[in-house]
Amino acid sequence: MWNADANHPTWCGLSLLGVDGVIWRTPDTTENHQAFSTWKNQHGDTAYPQVRMVCLMELTSHLLMGSAFDSCRSSEMVLAEDLIDVTPDNSLTLFDRGFYSLGLLNRWHHAGKNRHWLQPMRKGTQYEVVRSLGRQDKLIKLKTTAQARKKFADLPNDIEVRLVTKMIKGKEVNILTSLTDQMRFPKAEIIDLYSDRWEIELGYREMKQTLLNSHFTLRSKKPDMIVQELWGVLLSYNLLRYQMVKMAQTKPGIYAKHLSFTTCAISIINLIQTMFIENAGRIPKSIEQLQAQVEHHILPIKRERSYPRCIKPKPSKYPNKKRQSVVN
Repeated sequence: MWNADANHPTWCGLSLLGVDGVIWRTPDTTENHQAFSTWKNQHGDTAYPQVRMVCLMELTSHLLMGSAFDSCRSSEMVLAEDLIDVTPDNSLTLFDRGFYSLGLLNRWHHAGKNRHWLQPMRKGTQYEVVRSLGRQDKLIKLKTTAQARKKFADLPNDIEVRLVTKMIKGKEVNILTSLTDQMRFPKAEIIDLYSDRWEIELGYREMKQTLLNSHFTLRSKKPDMIVQELWGVLLSYNLLRYQMVKMAQTKPGIYAKHLSFTTCAISIINLIQTMFIENAGRIPKSIEQLQAQVEHHILPIKRERSYPRCIKPKPSKYPNKKRQSVVN
């Protein structure tokens, strides 16, 4: 667990966290195939063994608070169970709908004090309305399965959660959450919170494209070295992010997620590489100068863009017949 500054902005007294998975590609060696496996398709196994990783991230700073990884055939929900113990109290964790497991969510909620979760409801989910909390706001009951109760001994026959509904651009969005106190947690803000989950996707992009220079295949050819390399990537990323948190704290109203990771990483790495030619007494001054340049790293305001999904016509395997012009 990364125990960095806990002085992050909160929502209703809860720190915002995100959980999601990512895939890392390893070199095509016999040892890596045996340790991490490959995907299967209609043509057999794919060429590259891959590692599946699930991380817990603080969303306003992009600091990683925990990570678990294994073979690509491991389930993300199983790996997410390893992150329950490192989740801090007084927090709200945002999950993708792919992490829908009542056993996981129930244990996440009851493992500590005020540990809440939020997740889009999967299509076709069956539930029973307990009572109405307001317009498009309900307390519902979800029934658990015998298989889930066998795996999670602490899982009851049913759990009560909150269902919040909102129309966004003509589409109905349903959100499940453990935030059942409608007085403390206003309905109007709950659904809008889910957009913050994409911050963890940006963190993965920063690691793969910026930190690793878009070299998507890891370098190590042995499983033990793959594990060491991945922990090295995560540690390096957090060290850079921690310094970005320090930089953002010098300017009120700016958080680390508002800074460019690319330009900040270049400035921080250049400072580290030139430290050996400076006197030790000047290092604190150099760090202060780095933090004073925070205005040069602030990202522009995000634009509201929409890319609606559409079905593209399937191309024909036969060539188009050219029309022959008729000459009168």
